[in-house]
Amino acid sequence: MEKPVELSDFLRTRRARLQPEDVGLVAYGARRRVPGLRREELAQLAGVSVTYYTRLEQGQSLNASDEVLDALARALRLSPDEHAHLRNIARPGRARPRPADRFERARTGTRQLIGAMREVPAVVVGHRNEVLAWNPLGHALLAGHLDPAAPDHRGERPNLSRMLFLDPHTRELYRGWEEEARANVAYLRLSAGRHPDDRELAALVGELSMNSPEFAALWARHPVNDCLFGSKALHHPVVGRLDLAFEAMPLPEGGGHRMLLYSAAPGSADEAALRLLAGAAAGAPAVAAGPDCGITVDGWELPGSSVNR
Repeated sequence: MEKPVELSDFLRTRRARLQPEDVGLVAYGARRRVPGLRREELAQLAGVSVTYYTRLEQGQSLNASDEVLDALARALRLSPDEHAHLRNIARPGRARPRPADRFERARTGTRQLIGAMREVPAVVVGHRNEVLAWNPLGHALLAGHLDPAAPDHRGERPNLSRMLFLDPHTRELYRGWEEEARANVAYLRLSAGRHPDDRELAALVGELSMNSPEFAALWARHPVNDCLFGSKALHHPVVGRLDLAFEAMPLPEGGGHRMLLYSAAPGSADEAALRLLAGAAAGAPAVAAGPDCGITVDGWELPGSSVNR
């Protein structure tokens, strides 16, 4: 990813989303050739010269001070994640290239931890959204159609972003696919700023841009968000409708490894459905036939052969 182009495009998209009246400026003239703030208006708000800001946006100045970047972040009303992203892409010399052939793995302790979480779907991912490890329930929840051992094999390792945009099974899994797609691209943008010399990440972005018009359109908008928590609205092929809470926990080894955890509200049908799925993933489901051809799990009656319809 060319760093001057990345910085230029990011600043332009953030200028375009603000109108003069949004920031207390008077808009003179009825017609504006470009949407959003003009360069001179943003320069005025940030307290820098128009010439300097123009050079910065054109990628001709790659050593902006913290004070200038902070002023631009305030003027553009950037979120904390966007502010951090601006600093990353404005300082390209700080990053160190990563070996292209490095095959990252989750730590043994991390694998043991997620293995002990029998009723909690857990997935360990790297900064490219590649799956480093998952427990049986995490695999069953997100990718039951794939080989459980795939994360341990080069060339077969799943990638959550690739699955989301290119795998029909994964697209059908998310009831709110568009929202999930926006969040996924926003995280990849943030990761690209943190790892600007990662050739594998650049190759992934290129692959998705070529093969998914939806990814390409979202990527061009420069969304930035760390997406550390939220909710997931799913329609699982085995247990049907699921509404789960989601947490992404950074892991201590660094390098952008995260543990993705999913949970259901206590006492809910979603929790019962997760228990059913956990039993199936373990190969010994604690399932009994209920009345009217339903399914009973720990006292919950779940109708039909696919629960939570």
